[in-house]
Amino acid sequence: MTIIQNHKIRIRLRSYAHHLLTKSCKIIIDTANITNTKSSGAIALPTKRKIYCVLRSPHVDKDSREHFEIRCYTRIIDINDPSSQTIDSLMKLNIPAGVDIEIKL
Repeated sequence: MTIIQNHKIRIRLRSYAHHLLTKSCKIIIDTANITNTKSSGAIALPTKRKIYCVLRSPHVDKDSREHFEIRCYTRIIDINDPSSQTIDSLMKLNIPAGVDIEIKL
């Protein structure tokens, strides 16, 4: 088993549903712990909010408006000194749909 020295993997997870994001973080951290690598993780970044203002009726009541909001949740997990077994097991994970994963070596 080869060990890559002084490297880390940074995994950035994004989702609109925070419960899916929490579940995905737990799966990744458990996988890293099974392969005996240290992970510092599930660091929550600030939630990004997008607010849209929409007219309720376009012809008569111009003062009547509705606001809709989309929240984007983000988490970061760092895996220090990963082995090849760790990388292989991370590639085979089954992550729920709706979670965007960005991996930097």
